[in-house]
Amino acid sequence: MKQMKTAIIGLAAIIAASANASEPEFIRTAVTSTPAFETDFTVAAEKTVNAVVCIKSYTTRQQNPYGQGGYDPFGMFDFFFGPQGGQQQQRQPRQQNKKSEPVQSGLGSGVIISEDGYIVTNNHVVDGADKLEVLFNDNSSYDARIVGTDEASDLALIKVDAKGLTPIVFGDSESVKIGEWVLAVGNPFGFNSTVTAGIVSAKARSLGQNHKGNLSIESFIQTDAALNPGNSGGALVNLRGELIGVNSAIYSNTGSYAGFSFAIPTTIVKKVMADIRQYGTVQRAVLGAQVRELDSKIAKEKDITAVKSGLLIASVNDMSTAKELGLQEDDVITAVNGVSVANHAQLVEQLNKFRPGDKITVTYYRNNKKIEKTATLRNQNGNTSITKKGDFSELGCAFMKLTAETKQRLGISNGVQVKALKAGAIRDAGVKEGFIITAVNDMPVNSSEDVEQIYNNVMKTSDDFKALILYGVYPTGKKYTYAVNLAGE
Repeated sequence: MKQMKTAIIGLAAIIAASANASEPEFIRTAVTSTPAFETDFTVAAEKTVNAVVCIKSYTTRQQNPYGQGGYDPFGMFDFFFGPQGGQQQQRQPRQQNKKSEPVQSGLGSGVIISEDGYIVTNNHVVDGADKLEVLFNDNSSYDARIVGTDEASDLALIKVDAKGLTPIVFGDSESVKIGEWVLAVGNPFGFNSTVTAGIVSAKARSLGQNHKGNLSIESFIQTDAALNPGNSGGALVNLRGELIGVNSAIYSNTGSYAGFSFAIPTTIVKKVMADIRQYGTVQRAVLGAQVRELDSKIAKEKDITAVKSGLLIASVNDMSTAKELGLQEDDVITAVNGVSVANHAQLVEQLNKFRPGDKITVTYYRNNKKIEKTATLRNQNGNTSITKKGDFSELGCAFMKLTAETKQRLGISNGVQVKALKAGAIRDAGVKEGFIITAVNDMPVNSSEDVEQIYNNVMKTSDDFKALILYGVYPTGKKYTYAVNLAGE
């Protein structure tokens, strides 16, 4: 019997060898089968379902039934935040709510990240809510407060007064590979603790969606795990049950899952959550350069032969990290701290791991020669100051000095121009990008320092109503006056 078994194995080897010999050299046929990878999802599911919660938002104001950041009928990218039960609400006769009691306006998910009640979710889940209720997997519930939000990354940190919770374990989103199995855990259509499976379809994906004209930090993990309204803020985990992303958006023209979903990687989540807890706001570093992705056409035009991918420098800002690095137009960035960056989303993901004041090493090519330099990261104002909630930077823009030519053309002797406008008091007042402020509270301004000094003086007063009155003109010559409320709601 043993001899027969040996003979059969030998015959199989001869047949395999002769089969390979008859094929052309460039065709290689495997003789042995590829081992199957483990696809048991039970361990990951058991580790994560108790770390994912349901978040119900309530408001006394009339809301979009899909939430403040919900379904966009003019685009295909959907923040999957839905009303209770995920069903389209029928239009009902409006009734007067005498007590102005909050009514449920939306439903999403969140991930427990500490034993003492800190939970990460999406900004669009909590945006506009007057009350938040968190429902745990054991059916216990708590009211939650918002610790801080970051509109640019669509992340928020909330807190419940509870102890001994089961936090999720953070994984490394950078080590995730395309084709790797992942699980999505959340509350689609109000069905608590729902687990779906899929694979990583792509990494560092940008949706190109600058919602509401706001700054958008995008470097998504794309998966084909089924996600639907109510999954916003839920967990994307690997087969070890480690968090690799926070689910945020789907690609759909119907509002329901259509094959593609997107999660914010933990490289960004960890940094944003740490900043909000420590400073109350995100410390965001910028490179200070305008870039575009290198392709074969551009490479041929610029005679770039040393690299096939990277980020081509279009221009460099003064007082920036890029300037300190010595970057020039037509240089090609290929790596940050040894991590390859081939597109803008990958660069964004790397920069968002750091704060102003941190040092980074950038690899780039000039005239097809490799250069590697280290520099200190700065914020959008060109310095390394740490900002805190309520600081001058919370106005939500930068103030740039005017050129003599601009002053002469508009017939003004002084002023600063609003640049890099994002969420904050300035934009809330109705100010648009490019507005030139000539005076604040009847005092002429000619630099960012002038505006900051007036701001600080106002914030030091004991008045309940704090405001900046901005006088100025747009580049078109149209004059405007804006009142900026500094007292909050």
